Amino acid sequence: MKTRLTRDDRNGFLFALPWIVGFLLLSIYPLIMSLYYSFTEFSFISDPEWVGLDNFRQLFSDRRFYKSLGNTCFYAFVATPILLLVALLLALIANRRFALRSAARTIFFLPSIIPMVAATMVWIWMFDPTYGYINNFLALFGIEGPAWLINPKTTKWALVMMGSWCTGTSMLTCLAALQDVPRSYYESADLDGANAVQKFFHITIPSVAHVLVYQAILNLINAFQYFTQVYVITTASGGNTSGASGGPENSILMYPLYLFHNAFVYQKMGKASAMAWILMIIVGLLTIVMVKLSNKAVSNAGAE
Repeated sequence: MKTRLTRDDRNGFLFALPWIVGFLLLSIYPLIMSLYYSFTEFSFISDPEWVGLDNFRQLFSDRRFYKSLGNTCFYAFVATPILLLVALLLALIANRRFALRSAARTIFFLPSIIPMVAATMVWIWMFDPTYGYINNFLALFGIEGPAWLINPKTTKWALVMMGSWCTGTSMLTCLAALQDVPRSYYESADLDGANAVQKFFHITIPSVAHVLVYQAILNLINAFQYFTQVYVITTASGGNTSGASGGPENSILMYPLYLFHNAFVYQKMGKASAMAWILMIIVGLLTIVMVKLSNKAVSNAGAE
């Protein structure tokens, strides 16, 4: 028996070995090296030179660093609740019984499987102030649409609109949570004379609160890594990597985009590594805070 258990343990380890090697080489090793590079001056054409905390001092005195962090925080804390709200509303619709429910679910999820670059190019066309569909639609009501991607006051709101469109994954997760709520809760509420709004806030929301918090954490982490869309927008609208564009008045210079500029445009890999670790610390602290608040909120909801 002991020999067989030893053989099974060995075989199991051998099966897991490719993943373990890949995890060590592709995740742990780059993580450790980026921490080392954050204390060095390093580029593609020179060896790392230890500079201590100079990279962090430069960042904390860099206006574009604060600008990019502010833009990213705006997007994260504005787009995340909007995206969750849209996902929950779509899930509520998809959870109802009607003739074309399967088709509706497919349509709701479809934006999530469209390649991000292609979808962004379509949105750039839709945001065009002259012939874009959005402004043409507003014109039907006598509203003069703004220059979405040209006016610094509207660029970030355009990104929020783009983000709220792609909610398929969050919608499916919310839908699964809604289907897991016992029907007996609603039947008891019906007997007590509760209306739809009361059932939504006193049964539905508390029952799916843990899923909503989980999705909020994931969406917040994704928001702090928001890169592809702004890179495509700044490149397609006349910016380029050599100019390190951040949009009009750097209004869509997101933190990952500025990190990319430092690493591959300015070739300041040490500074970029320092930015990556600052981002990791910020996201880690926000995650801890959200988990603690969510545990307290779910406990209070359960007590009620």
